Amino acid sequence: MSPSPPGTAMVGRQAESAAVRAAFDRAVEGVPTALLVEGEAGIGKSRLLREFGVEIANRADVHVGWCLDLGASRTPFGPVTGILRSIVTRLGADLVRDELAGGVEALGVLLPELHPTDRAQTSPDRVRDAIVALIELAAASAPQVLIVEDLHWADDSTLAILSFVLRTLARGRVLLLLSCRSDDVRRGDAVSSFIGESTRARLIERLPVERLSSHAVRELAEAITGHPLTDTAVDRIQKRAEGVPFFVEEIAGCSTGPLPGTLRDLLLARFDRLGDDARRVVQVVSGADRPLSHPTVASLVEMPEGRLDDAMREATLSGILVVVDDAYRFRHALLREAVHDDLLPGERARLHRAYAEQLDAAGSGAASGDAAALAYHWQLAHDAPRALAAAVTAMADAKSRFAFASAGRFGESALDLWTRVADAERVVAMPRLEFLRSLGSVLRNGGDGERALAVVSLALDEVDAETVDPRMHARLLRDKAYYTMNVGRTGAIPLLQQALAALDGRVDDDRLRASILNQLASRFMVAARLDEAVTVATEAGDRAAAVGAGEEESISANVRGGSLAHLGDVAAAHEEYATALAKAATTNAELRYRVNYSDLLGLLGRYRDAVRIAQEGVTRAREYGVERTTGAIMTQNMAVPLLELGEVEQVERMLSRELSQETLRIFQTYATMTRVRVLSWRGRHEEAAEIAREWHPMFEEAGRDERQIWYDEVMMRVAVAESRGDLAGALDEILLMLRDPGPALLHERRLMLEAGWIIAELRASGAEVDHAADEVRAAWLAQPEQLLGDRWWTILDALLATSIPALRAAVEIADGEDVPVTFRAMTRLELARALVDAGERGEAGTVVAEAARVADALGHDQLRRTTAAFARDAGLRHDDVVVSTETETESLTAREQQVLELIAEGLSNRQIGERLFISVKTVSVHVSAVLRKLGVGSRTEAAVRHRGGESPAAPQPAVIR
Repeated sequence: MSPSPPGTAMVGRQAESAAVRAAFDRAVEGVPTALLVEGEAGIGKSRLLREFGVEIANRADVHVGWCLDLGASRTPFGPVTGILRSIVTRLGADLVRDELAGGVEALGVLLPELHPTDRAQTSPDRVRDAIVALIELAAASAPQVLIVEDLHWADDSTLAILSFVLRTLARGRVLLLLSCRSDDVRRGDAVSSFIGESTRARLIERLPVERLSSHAVRELAEAITGHPLTDTAVDRIQKRAEGVPFFVEEIAGCSTGPLPGTLRDLLLARFDRLGDDARRVVQVVSGADRPLSHPTVASLVEMPEGRLDDAMREATLSGILVVVDDAYRFRHALLREAVHDDLLPGERARLHRAYAEQLDAAGSGAASGDAAALAYHWQLAHDAPRALAAAVTAMADAKSRFAFASAGRFGESALDLWTRVADAERVVAMPRLEFLRSLGSVLRNGGDGERALAVVSLALDEVDAETVDPRMHARLLRDKAYYTMNVGRTGAIPLLQQALAALDGRVDDDRLRASILNQLASRFMVAARLDEAVTVATEAGDRAAAVGAGEEESISANVRGGSLAHLGDVAAAHEEYATALAKAATTNAELRYRVNYSDLLGLLGRYRDAVRIAQEGVTRAREYGVERTTGAIMTQNMAVPLLELGEVEQVERMLSRELSQETLRIFQTYATMTRVRVLSWRGRHEEAAEIAREWHPMFEEAGRDERQIWYDEVMMRVAVAESRGDLAGALDEILLMLRDPGPALLHERRLMLEAGWIIAELRASGAEVDHAADEVRAAWLAQPEQLLGDRWWTILDALLATSIPALRAAVEIADGEDVPVTFRAMTRLELARALVDAGERGEAGTVVAEAARVADALGHDQLRRTTAAFARDAGLRHDDVVVSTETETESLTAREQQVLELIAEGLSNRQIGERLFISVKTVSVHVSAVLRKLGVGSRTEAAVRHRGGESPAAPQPAVIR
């Protein structure tokens, strides 16, 4: 991190330095702040941060962590461990142990020297919480500046931790500075997604570091050469360096002679002037992924001590290597890359073999956090057997730290190497099929369902049914069924039936058979083959009880409970779920209970109970490290009842978090349904309709095996139609649902209740709806007896009949619990209509005013508009009714502001998409949002408003929250 020419001042960075200082000042005031310093290679990002660190060294603790360049073998939590270790060193390990108590155990996953911790003793959630607690503890004693260098090389686990810290660190004097080489960030990769999502959520500010002006280039070049330069010399430097400070430094030494012909020649110019010993030292250091100590360099170079000292001195005086904290490293990554790339293939392989052998000899590997580096060096050494073993070890190490995405990459690297190693199973001490099963599980837990499915399919392709262990065969088929369901595809049921057949007559294993039977029963349940689900689940429970498999007994009761509820025996269902909880002695059984029971409670309208069960489940899912999978569906089970309770802002926040992280496609499907409902609630029906159309193929395919998803798509279409004011279309969707010959589930109840309000509204507009009312009433009364005569029926019957006494009773019930809150406004609106028809205008005004207040409080666009229209058309006095006809103006997002600026330039949607690298469909959605938020009807009006400075964009400083 030291400058090439010692003592050379940083030039041309006054504005950037001021921006970093301003961010620091906010942090010192107690507002955690994050800043992304980005720019092309050699632009001076690290120099800027280093100078700032020196400037505030007496005012704050500065901790630096580096993301390492290990190609695809990125170290899990690379820079995070360095920063945490620095904080612990500054505070003292004893103080950290005393203050964090149980959190120290969680931190031990990353810092074993603080507290050796086994993965089974903690969870990802506890690790993340402990990291934030440690940062807050440090910030209580002094301002903390946390610098993450080279974000473009960050692994997924690092990005997940940074995202968590950005979103949850709510207090403390903390400044997070991230440097990123913008030309190494590829569109669509994990780093690009992290930056985009954090920027949209205003969690980080972005500080671009631009190229130097001609004046600054002159100032820097003259400082390096030590004398004034002619205009010709400066022009030569500027022409080749193009304002990039690092290139200015390299070219300045050649300002009076011929310039190197290529960029590679430029980077190697200093190297080529070294003596043989210094060149050897520099080449050896180029193979390192981190700073090297002198003893390490000595062991690798194998040179007499005196010659080594002379060589190191020459390499550092040349400005190629620098000394940082008693360790050697390259002054700039571009130099290291150039020297390393200049090695011949054989030289490069021998160099990395030496590094790998040194790590092996030193006992480095998983225990020291160097498993990734070992895999990297053996790979480049072209030693396939050792590279394979190291990759499998790195996969296990990353998995033990809950870094599933990184573990998946190491596993796929091992899979690629496997065919090049003759006795691979002996090398890794694991059968190939077992390795493939483990890799599939890792990929699935990392949220990559497609790759998990591909891996288990590969394993099954290699199975010889006559010779393979039937248990392994059955487990692979079971896994494939599970992963098939995860990606929303059909075919899980036949796979599970094949798994059972693989065991028939060959294996007497009731525990394994019960597990497969339970999965089959679960698939029957979601496919609405309810009687079959009960039968199969009962057999699974009997087999599980015979061998004392409590987990499978719990799951069996769980599946029976859900199936019986949909068959109408709600009382028996609750009893089964009580049994499922009592038997849930394992993580899997408990989480499955919470998923299914919270879903049932929501369908029955017990929204608060559903939220409580699901919330507890989300917490447990995080503790167990499955927040991207089981936790995602639990979040959805919480979001739906929260929306019915009117907590739309909380649901929007939840969806923002869910949509910002990778998860399995089936869970994205569920979240999409809720997102469409929320957008429709807010009146953003064009955007909602676009999303519904985009996801229709997925809903259609998944809906063949999961009846619930079929109902979800009906709910989406109804919500969109209502939002755009097409009540007739919404009613048609519900009637088509009721006429569908497929099995009926509890999901119909909520849609039939909605139909009551739609019919009442259409009747008020003069439409003929008596036949529809009769059809809805008949469908409701055709339900099993235990589902009749409840609170929802009282409301539905009142809306279908529209008598004043019935509507008064409906209003009272709607104000209670276990009723969707929108009906507080809907029943009042229909009561007001009936009162106006009866000539009771005074009371009608009071009632519709109450309806308007409810609609306003809920932020429900359609109800606001409908209530306002009725009050206006009925001629109710304005002092008798408080009704909002417009929603509050919303600020444009950063992306919408960009779109507005391009609209003002006169660009078409296609041109905007090309400029911003987004699809025309996405542009259309953004344009619709801009027009709505500006309250204009055309692009021309939007452009005029923008030129007049009236767009409601109000960017705020990014803070960690």
